[in-house]
Amino acid sequence: MAMGPLTTSVGDTPKVRELEGALNAIGTTVTHKKIVFLILIGCLFDSFEQNTVGITAPMLRAQWGLTGADIGFLNTITFGAAATGRLASGIISDKYGRRVMLGINLLLFTIGSLLCAAAPSFGLLCVGRAIVGFGLGGEISTAVTILAEISSAKFRGTAVGLVNVGAGGLGNFLAPAFGLLIFTLFPGDNGWRWLFLSLALPSLLIVFYRRYIPETPRYLLSQNRTAEANKVLSILASGRLNPKNLVVTPYLSEGGAPLPVADIDWTGIFKAPYASRTIPVTIAILMSYGAQLSVLTLLPMMMVAQGYTLSASLFYTMVIQFGSFLGTVAASALGYKFPRKRILTMGAICACLASLCFGFLGANIYLLLFFGALFQFFVLVLNTTIWIYAPELYPTRSRAFGVAFILASGTAAGAIMPLISGRVLDGYGLPGVFTMIAVMYGIFAACIQFGPETYGKSMEDINVAALPETT
Repeated sequence: MAMGPLTTSVGDTPKVRELEGALNAIGTTVTHKKIVFLILIGCLFDSFEQNTVGITAPMLRAQWGLTGADIGFLNTITFGAAATGRLASGIISDKYGRRVMLGINLLLFTIGSLLCAAAPSFGLLCVGRAIVGFGLGGEISTAVTILAEISSAKFRGTAVGLVNVGAGGLGNFLAPAFGLLIFTLFPGDNGWRWLFLSLALPSLLIVFYRRYIPETPRYLLSQNRTAEANKVLSILASGRLNPKNLVVTPYLSEGGAPLPVADIDWTGIFKAPYASRTIPVTIAILMSYGAQLSVLTLLPMMMVAQGYTLSASLFYTMVIQFGSFLGTVAASALGYKFPRKRILTMGAICACLASLCFGFLGANIYLLLFFGALFQFFVLVLNTTIWIYAPELYPTRSRAFGVAFILASGTAAGAIMPLISGRVLDGYGLPGVFTMIAVMYGIFAACIQFGPETYGKSMEDINVAALPETT
């Protein structure tokens, strides 16, 4: 029997073609840059928060007599809740819209930070970290989805990559310096409380500014809200977040048959054709996040255990994290010019080699800092490119949940792997930890070969092409 045309999908319609053309014609405006900046600031403080367990670990151990297992459990609580938060955020974003989750996530983040600052016991500190983690998880996945959906095909990779410049680059690099600053301003045993308190305050300001971030035109169009999508496109084109006397340009025609609004099916990312993308990319991010967060959690303790003071350990950690910042910047630039799979494959091979050098050739502090920074550089090239890649793998109706699932899987690895790497560190030392990490990046390189190439393509075209033909 002859094969018919591709199955009907929201991506294969004249209106979606109009939307793709409008986004590409509008290009990158000041409005895009303002949205990126507002999201980036929030993600910067999210990254500070992710680093606090490692930064405060020596103080908490000294003041409350916590064990290494207790510190690992704090990390497990934080990242386990973040994984849950990401999944919940993805479900809500696909059903009710992307921007609704921004305020909710920041509110949870603030409440959790305040509870951590005031916690009178380890148990309540764990509760605070769980609330913080839930907000943290939803923040990042929502940010990635929004920026992917408001950008042109050319700018999409750079826009999403810039988020990780704040979250994974500047955030990881400046987190030790920020902790050291707070401990200097507020010396004493309760310096860790002031650190948690300081992380709660900036997020209150972001809630005010983020009310100007619009819903994405892709989501609005998927819900047949064409007039609202035209308004958002006009805002993007105007160069202002809150333009007065906005003249709405009819980028999308309002006549014709409505788009087929499919019921949201969150299990769809685990079915053909999307399962062949979800499974290998999920395994890859499990490897990469697990390796990175193991290092972030253990590094300050490893430094202190080798005889360095807390201040020196935080300073050396900051030097190593400078590689993270350079890695995110490089990934944002590479995402503008090179295919995703090529970057991910080469980056994984380089991360594998850098981890072995870090573990076996760090004979003195200078080599340790150099190889540590080199390792972090390639790790953040990979993680940032995964952020760019994930929203390109799914159609609009399930994009938020697909992104959330992939990033939540990475976060779950952050909850589990520090416990495993801590035991490896106790049994086999630093070389054992980084040998394990090298193997993880070898698995990453193999898995990423199974995904499609998405560079420079319309997100809807990528997913329409994945659908099977029908008779």
